[in-house]
Amino acid sequence: MTASIVLGDWATLQKDVQPVRYAVFVVEQKIPAELEWDINDTVCLHAVAYDAQQQAIGTGRLLPDGHIGRMAVLAQARGVGVGAAILRQLMQQAKQRGDACVRLNAQQSAEHFYLKEGFIRDGDIFMEAGIPHIHMHCFF
Repeated sequence: MTASIVLGDWATLQKDVQPVRYAVFVVEQKIPAELEWDINDTVCLHAVAYDAQQQAIGTGRLLPDGHIGRMAVLAQARGVGVGAAILRQLMQQAKQRGDACVRLNAQQSAEHFYLKEGFIRDGDIFMEAGIPHIHMHCFF
């Protein structure tokens, strides 16, 4: 699957970001809807992956402090490089603005994905929204 990645602010991409995150986090993972959105969305750089029909299939965000978060790829688009393409775009943006590293809180089940992308695990497993997570970072 070939995906095009668009970068932009919340006002521009919200209409495409929210349905993807809702489908993955709220519907699929049963995270309470009120935990899915936070005020940080308005200050982040967002990335949205689109399929050939221009349907949003994945998303992620880069916070001003170098954290990458809210990575979500629709089930039908997993395993074909969509998440990696989003992550690499966000990492490239962080590097271009001068960040020395990026950090994230990964769901433990996705640790292998981030390890393949050059991230290192930081510390022990912790619970976030009822799901096991780990802190990870990647230096440039």
